[in-house]
Amino acid sequence: MSQPGVDSSNKLRVLIVDDFQETRRSVRLMLSMNPGVVVIATASNGRQAIDLAKTHHPDIVVMDINMPEMDGLAAFKAISEIYPDTGCIIISAQTDLQTLNAAITLGVQEYLGKPFSIEELNDAINRVGKLVIKNRPKLEHASHLRKQSENSLEQLANEYAKAKRTDDQALSIFEQLAENQNCELRWLRTLAMLYIIRQEWGKLKALAARLEKQAKDHPFK
Repeated sequence: MSQPGVDSSNKLRVLIVDDFQETRRSVRLMLSMNPGVVVIATASNGRQAIDLAKTHHPDIVVMDINMPEMDGLAAFKAISEIYPDTGCIIISAQTDLQTLNAAITLGVQEYLGKPFSIEELNDAINRVGKLVIKNRPKLEHASHLRKQSENSLEQLANEYAKAKRTDDQALSIFEQLAENQNCELRWLRTLAMLYIIRQEWGKLKALAARLEKQAKDHPFK
């Protein structure tokens, strides 16, 4: 629900994730009372949340924990790897210390036990929104530096691949590229070949599992 006098481009963009439709509707209604918020999408499970986050890049994810296919903490971990500047509010009936600590470790900023009030939700949204806005310039700068480093690594990787190098320095470059969870398949395959040539079977076994998963997720790459 749009509020008069508020620029929608300046609103916090929120993704709601819960396997119960009634909860999604309820949270959406609560957030409609906040003039600084716009709900950009809703999801019913963790995997769907990741796909929608890739498409919409939300400022904040309001996420349940227990859901089919993928739980909320695993989903937020994947989302934060793609968009480190996205904040998270967990909404859950689970309030045990172990779950709370797991959420904090992942970088979740707020944790609301169900049921919660309109005021509690919107106060949490406003607090997380301030943190997101405050931290975004620093994260963007870090992302820029990381991208520069990745470009340099890829330049070296291209040179080493062309020269068919298999020495320790070449191995180090390809392993650094592979540290990126979104590493291109070609670099992972090159690294696998290096492990074969160097007979590093333990490392090859771990990489093979990753290659198999990535091939299933992206069959045409």
